[in-house]
Amino acid sequence: MKEKERLSDVTWKKWGPYVSNREWGLVREDYSADGDAWNYTNHDIAEAKTYRWGEEGICGICDDLQKLVFSVGFWNKKDKMVKERFFGLSNGQGNHGEDVKEYFYYLDSTPTHSYMKMLYKYPQNAFPYEDLIKTNAERGKENPEYELIDTGIFDQNEYFDIFIEYAKESQNDILVKLTVVNKSEQEAPLIILPTVWFRNTWNWGYNNYKPQMNAENSDCIRINHQDLEIKNVYAGNAQKVLFCDNETNNERLYHSQNQSKYTKDGINDFVINGNSQSVNPKDFGTKASFFIDENFKPKETKTFELRLSDQDLKQPFQDFEEIFVSRQKEADEFYEDIQCGIKTEDEKLVQRQAFAGMLWNKMFYHYNVERWLKGDPSQTPPPKSREHIRNSEWKHLNNEHIISMPDKWEYPWYATWDLAFHTISFSLIDPDFAKHQLKLFLFEWYMHPNGQLPAYEWDFSDVNPPVHAWAVFRVFKIDEYLKGNPDLQFLESAFQKLLMNFTWWVNKKDNNGNNIFEGGFLGLDNIGVFDRNMPLPNGEHLEQSDGTSWMAMFALNMMRIALELALYNNVYEEMAMKFFEHFLAIANSLDNMGEECFSLWDEEDEFFYDAIASSDGDHMYLKLRTIVGLIPMFAVEVIDDEMIEKLPNFKKRMTWVLENKPELAALVSHWEVKGNESKHLLSLLRGHRLKRLLSRMLDSKQFLSEFGVRALSKEYEENPFTLNLNGTDYKVKYTPAESDSGLFGGNSNWRGPIWFPINFLIIESLQRFFFYYSPDFLVEYPTGSGKYSNLDEIAEALSRRLSSLFLKDEHGNRPFNSQYPRFQTDPDFKDYILFYEYFHGDTGRGVGASHQTGWTGLIAKILMPRFSRKNIAESETETPKNVEF
Repeated sequence: MKEKERLSDVTWKKWGPYVSNREWGLVREDYSADGDAWNYTNHDIAEAKTYRWGEEGICGICDDLQKLVFSVGFWNKKDKMVKERFFGLSNGQGNHGEDVKEYFYYLDSTPTHSYMKMLYKYPQNAFPYEDLIKTNAERGKENPEYELIDTGIFDQNEYFDIFIEYAKESQNDILVKLTVVNKSEQEAPLIILPTVWFRNTWNWGYNNYKPQMNAENSDCIRINHQDLEIKNVYAGNAQKVLFCDNETNNERLYHSQNQSKYTKDGINDFVINGNSQSVNPKDFGTKASFFIDENFKPKETKTFELRLSDQDLKQPFQDFEEIFVSRQKEADEFYEDIQCGIKTEDEKLVQRQAFAGMLWNKMFYHYNVERWLKGDPSQTPPPKSREHIRNSEWKHLNNEHIISMPDKWEYPWYATWDLAFHTISFSLIDPDFAKHQLKLFLFEWYMHPNGQLPAYEWDFSDVNPPVHAWAVFRVFKIDEYLKGNPDLQFLESAFQKLLMNFTWWVNKKDNNGNNIFEGGFLGLDNIGVFDRNMPLPNGEHLEQSDGTSWMAMFALNMMRIALELALYNNVYEEMAMKFFEHFLAIANSLDNMGEECFSLWDEEDEFFYDAIASSDGDHMYLKLRTIVGLIPMFAVEVIDDEMIEKLPNFKKRMTWVLENKPELAALVSHWEVKGNESKHLLSLLRGHRLKRLLSRMLDSKQFLSEFGVRALSKEYEENPFTLNLNGTDYKVKYTPAESDSGLFGGNSNWRGPIWFPINFLIIESLQRFFFYYSPDFLVEYPTGSGKYSNLDEIAEALSRRLSSLFLKDEHGNRPFNSQYPRFQTDPDFKDYILFYEYFHGDTGRGVGASHQTGWTGLIAKILMPRFSRKNIAESETETPKNVEF
């Protein structure tokens, strides 16, 4: 069966890499009185504490309800504990927040996870836990992070390369191959612990059914679970099987009685301390590990075979290699088709690892807020104070699904605006999954009854940019081109729920009813002078250029969806008109704010700024040049005559508004003027304003970096922006990488680095403007060069700059890896790609979460052949056609 054929059968996705890389330190596992999630559970407690909502492991897989988990542990006979989870620093331990301190790489995966591969680099000497904690604690925000490679533990190549591969023979028959390579010149021991366990669902007072597993012999663990098809786990090289229970070691952690004699950390205790009393001698329990003790000669490679199966197999490994070869070949064929127009092998490598990272970051996410707040019937009631710490307004939220995570270690919880970007790349390889992810957050067990979408578990009520509608329509069009037919049911159902979300935005964030959207985090942490989640010092309020621009974009997205639906059902013409008028009102507000009718566009500087508005009606521009001032570009839509002629009611009402409300019509960029190929433009920017914004954005002394568009103008590096407000000085300096302060509680930084989601939207917006303007509309690029390009050429050039972060340069180096020369030259590192959260504004070095393939996975879309990207973007301005993608 080909991978494309499997995609139509959801049962092939029942098992996948849905296990978190970290469950400790999370809100959903926090039952403290003060909401200190990072300290309620930590890395060292994790080996002995049973989790309430999910599981963690190294390279783990599980079923789609996480009833059974498989993962692999390792011990080098020197560490203080079995390596059964990736180590990293908590938010308080890291000098730039939480940070994983391991090296692992997602190398391959098909969308159904019929084949998967990843690599973990495990040191042969004692892991430097204390050194990493101590040294990072000694460093300030102005210092670089102290990484694992800085400890010297890899200097003599004394480590193992451990490749973990999975291949499915069928939906419930999964083969596992461990290929262990001793990279050292010395002999080295390694204990391998392939482990299988049941998520604890029986201790909480709702369902006391307790499954069990037992040993058939040293080569087989028998699985007994009423809801699972898998019955056996086979190992080809094990010396024995060890059993304990997935139960908390209360005696160790809380000095109280254990519920089981053989607790969760029992296998660890046996392996590290030789305690035979910690594992069940009768060979049964709810957690079990195969025990494989091997010595490796210098440079030696050994392979270990395992299999999870719904069959009773007498010779489970007879067809092992044949199945692996077949699945690998099918994976290659699948991606050969996807990458058919990509020219270089390096681009293919980067894109395939980007897809792999996204697919490996799918995770089972389980969180019932009402039960979490109340506590479970069989457990000690949580402190009453928890009702007022976080998420008490989200009691309806009940999540139990496979969801795309930003990063399963640093951010093992969904972030809704991140996820919108994830779906764009997912739609290229699995559009049904992309659509499902977008629909999920519109369901009643996610969306608040008032229409708000949940932000993330640290504060579901936080406010992020409203990009869900944009993603819905983008995924809809990509899906249409891939399949040849529009999924109108998806589009219509999403639109109905998005109406509620739009209404929430209007009612919640437009407090004065003037179509100016002030206040709120909006996903850009420390982008501005003030904490945008907090009131201003003396009762003023912030009029946000980006908040209003995001809403203009949202209105246009909704209008465009309604127009698409109106082609099949004319009822939606009225809805399209509603959002057309919403857009006009928002556009009007940007230029006519308050009694003074001032504009967020500053004519003197020719840039969009936030403004401080006082209670007496006065206003003051915050003349800080950030990407906030570029976001008005995102509110752009192009519609052709063919569509308008098919929608007579929309055309009639639209014409009336433009003729009878000239003050609004004048704000719309040349709506009455047909552009390239009889297209019409709706935008917050006319040609002049667009050119003036681009003159700053494309200036290397301001926003334009060698690797994309910076979040803050570089001009503030030598001359920081300073504001004196009521006797207090506020300062903003260009900071191209990690934040140099703990300002606003964020451990990310928007004061200089390059961020993929914003750059992606800039590129898309330029392409849309190009569809309206002819190729004769030229802009100096770069500013000051004397060279001119059209908007499509500039979009393509920005795409190349982003791609260059990962691709080899003329010296064979990849800029994202620029911090460590070894990562650039060592063949055992240099072609393994990490997709960081954001990137240094000058050098391109990767910064922040190291496996945030989620929105940085947009590189997979950017690397698609030019004709594919252009055709999809163009299709959004036209009536539906079956055009080959």
